[in-house]
Amino acid sequence: MKNTETRNDISGILLVDKPAGYTSHDIVAIVRKRFHVKKVGHAGTLDPGATGVLVLLLGKATKTSDEHLGREKEYTATMKLGEKTDTGDNLGNIVKTCAVNVKESDIAPVMREFLGEIYQMPPMFSAKKINGKKLYKLARKGVTVERKPRKIFIDELTADKIEIPFISFRVVCGKGTYIRQLAEDIGERLGCCAHLTELRRIRSGDFHISDCVNWEDLMKIDVDLLSSVTRESS
Repeated sequence: MKNTETRNDISGILLVDKPAGYTSHDIVAIVRKRFHVKKVGHAGTLDPGATGVLVLLLGKATKTSDEHLGREKEYTATMKLGEKTDTGDNLGNIVKTCAVNVKESDIAPVMREFLGEIYQMPPMFSAKKINGKKLYKLARKGVTVERKPRKIFIDELTADKIEIPFISFRVVCGKGTYIRQLAEDIGERLGCCAHLTELRRIRSGDFHISDCVNWEDLMKIDVDLLSSVTRESS
């Protein structure tokens, strides 16, 4: 039957605007199955609730994963002060509430404290592995393990819209930055708890959200047209 065999000739970069409700692994698995591509990987995980630029690597392009993972990322996000969740975002359960005595003028100075090279503790609900086990799998079992802070770099961090308890912000950062953890840490520095309510990756390296294929449109493309939306890997 036509197109049921694994295609080994498709290779390149497929930029997808990931919708909320899917893990990055879900997107990889769906693309692999739908388009019969033997090798599909991604260059930077997005949380299930997050949307935006997901760089998929097809065929031989999977060998360039490390190169793409190390590139700068840009996000827009919204956080809510006064509530802490077990996952750090709005998909989790509220585990703590606290009073919000924050003025708009307090926010910019606190955000400036996070610029440059800082250390960040990886959240338990993350894909990071410790002793070969993914943290989020342990967290789902109620297990918390010791983690070491990781060195990250934040180039830009600005509040775009403030309607307390909500703060919408933009961040440009390096590899390994957890925006959920950043929101929690900002909340703590403001004297209250916080969690992330929205997250959208608008750039990954030189790839912008305007370069991406809408997920619903991609699902309408015939397998023979996949190459028309796939970029060459340098």
